[in-house]
Amino acid sequence: MALKKYKPTTPGQRFKVISAFDEITTSAPEKSLLAPKRKTGGRNNQGKMTIRYVGGGHKKRYRLIDFKRDKDEVPGVVKSIEYDPNRTARIALIHYKDGEKRYIIAPHGLKTGMTILSGKGASPDIGNTLFLSEIPFGTIIHNVELRPGQGAKLVRSAGNSAQLMSRDGKFAIIKMPSGETRMILQTCRATVGMVSNPDHSLESSGKAGRSRWKGRRPRTRGVAMNPVDHPMGGGEGRASGGHPRSRTGLPAKGFKTRARKKASNKYIVEKRKKK
Repeated sequence: MALKKYKPTTPGQRFKVISAFDEITTSAPEKSLLAPKRKTGGRNNQGKMTIRYVGGGHKKRYRLIDFKRDKDEVPGVVKSIEYDPNRTARIALIHYKDGEKRYIIAPHGLKTGMTILSGKGASPDIGNTLFLSEIPFGTIIHNVELRPGQGAKLVRSAGNSAQLMSRDGKFAIIKMPSGETRMILQTCRATVGMVSNPDHSLESSGKAGRSRWKGRRPRTRGVAMNPVDHPMGGGEGRASGGHPRSRTGLPAKGFKTRARKKASNKYIVEKRKKK
């Protein structure tokens, strides 16, 4: 998971720091696990722009990822570690003993040739998926379910990890990457280990063109707009825009937007730490 720096032969190369992709073992994805992924350009079914700053980008195909990991007690061998253009983490192609192939989110340290297992009685090794009731305290986990059988919803992006702190009744106490401590049913599943590609946060595109390749168009600052277009627009000269807020007037940078009576508040033991 090394980073690659470039010699400043061009302005775009000067600040370019990207992954060396040394953990990638193949460039050809498994065809049976691909699905089409159409682009919208930020337009709805009437052709009207509903999302700004979206358009262009390289053509992609979606990789079907197994987030449920419900193939219990069937060992699978890691055949390859691959790049996925739709997510920050790497993915791993698994060949199961019964002949089925599936993609999973690759944990950090997973290598080709290793065997993974899921379900009751699996050992708490990297890449194995267990019920929260069977994972030892203090274990680093990812791909955490919110509801039993729903599939992983939490801790899926590059370099992220949660930690199983304790158990209380039918709940497990999990410390999330944000610092929040919350309760999740012990019948939910989680995968042992940290998500791959931990150096992703240290990457630097080096030029605006790399954002265009991802389908992101230039974003106009609110302070550069007129008052009719944005709450921070207008003013004489280069005005600061006043208090930072969104286009709809919602305050930013510290303003809490979580609903006070949200149903899931009762599962939060400790709120996330302030920066």
